[in-house]
Amino acid sequence: MSTEKKVGSVTYHDVRAEYFQERGLKRHAGVWMLWALGVAAVISGDFSGWNFGLDVGGFGGLLLATVVITVMYLGLCYSIAEMSPALPHTGGAYSFGRSAMGPWGGFITGLGENIEYVVTTAVVGTFAAIYARPVFAELINVDLDELVWLAIFYVIFVGLNVIGIEATMRFTVAICLLSLGVLVVFYVMAIPNFDASNLSNIAPDAGGTSFLPFGVTGIFAALPFAIWFYLAIEELPLAAEESMDPRRDVPRATIWGLVTLVITGVLVLFLNTGVTGAEEIRTSGEPLLDGFRVMLGEGAGAALLGLVALSGLIASFHTIIYAYGRNIYSLSRAGYFPQFLSITHGKRKTPWLALVLGAVGGYGLAVLYDWASGQETEFGANVSAALLTMAVFGAVIAYAMQCLSFILLRRNMPNITRPYRSPLGVTGAAVAGIIALISLVALFLNEAYLPGVYGVAIWFVLGLGYFAIMGRHRLVLSPEEEFALTLGEHGHPESEGYGHTHVTDVTGS
Repeated sequence: MSTEKKVGSVTYHDVRAEYFQERGLKRHAGVWMLWALGVAAVISGDFSGWNFGLDVGGFGGLLLATVVITVMYLGLCYSIAEMSPALPHTGGAYSFGRSAMGPWGGFITGLGENIEYVVTTAVVGTFAAIYARPVFAELINVDLDELVWLAIFYVIFVGLNVIGIEATMRFTVAICLLSLGVLVVFYVMAIPNFDASNLSNIAPDAGGTSFLPFGVTGIFAALPFAIWFYLAIEELPLAAEESMDPRRDVPRATIWGLVTLVITGVLVLFLNTGVTGAEEIRTSGEPLLDGFRVMLGEGAGAALLGLVALSGLIASFHTIIYAYGRNIYSLSRAGYFPQFLSITHGKRKTPWLALVLGAVGGYGLAVLYDWASGQETEFGANVSAALLTMAVFGAVIAYAMQCLSFILLRRNMPNITRPYRSPLGVTGAAVAGIIALISLVALFLNEAYLPGVYGVAIWFVLGLGYFAIMGRHRLVLSPEEEFALTLGEHGHPESEGYGHTHVTDVTGS
């Protein structure tokens, strides 16, 4: 019989010696691989998704919303850059929340991130399917339904993630550089074709202007879509236990990745809109490809570029599969989710069960929304945008919780080793957290997306119910829990390994 100990409202169990061996990971990633992981996770936002902000805010509303959201990500990323090397665990956001706010705070943070990543793969996969269908139909006369393309993408890229961290990171670097190359080609082509009048060609509502066609409220409504320029850059801490030097490399990769994304996002916002027209791409599922079509015309040339442009969506799809796999793995390893989900492949050391489960959930969501929207319209922008708001719902909850975690860790654990310190400090974290909460409220402004938002809220409630009834009684001293319960004295897998503390040693809360 295993040793157990009740700590507050949760119960910890000792595990057999083989427990962590069956859940091993492999260190491989360096700073440039981590930079590529962060940039690739987000780069699809420059290819699709951001443009729905034009539909609710116009160019001016989306531009100002992007400025606000950029401020939020600056505060968030600098906070993460401090917390991750201090708490170098695969749990990432869950780890921060656990040490700062206890088991319930950790689980809420981790569950929000879980929703974000599982739904985001469905969003990005949907966009990729929308890109792929016309491209392959034009090039080789193969016209497959978008759901078929989505299934193909899941099989290929879950498989690639299962193969191993080496293959995952090599592909990530290659696809990241290819995606950035596509964007550079677009920028170079777009500059001579830029027309400033296209930025504000949406007819304004009564009381609106060409810059703010839907008034000041359009800025507020555009916030969730501006997030798409940066969503998932915060996944880098999930690679801490697969990084060669997490204390040095994760902060550097996070900040350099954010700078890269600020540049690419601003250029896409201006140049894609200026070439194609805000009215023309406000609900498009393939705005960058539409821009190529305007400059090159319909036909094989644009189709070939569309095939290359698909790389950006594939980059994010692949890397966010990695993210939800590690999120599920870490919550399962600690007992918050069923523990069998954290078992890794014996030779490849990848959490294959977590990767497959997340794929099933993401694909199921896409099928559900395809069916619901298909009652009146084709699979496309409406499904993608609804899923997008679901992803943002989980993300902004996780963001607010991470910002609060930063503030509480500064106050309650001032003496833990912090290899990197945020120059924005508590103020930056507080501002970012407030903007995240405002963005959460903004999700309820578009009635067309409310069913998706309510669906995620139900997902959240069910997750909390599971933890209250079962999960909280099955916790294990994973590195995240070990660090929290020993106030940072133990729980350093990069130097101590695993299983250093036993439940009889626990005195924390």
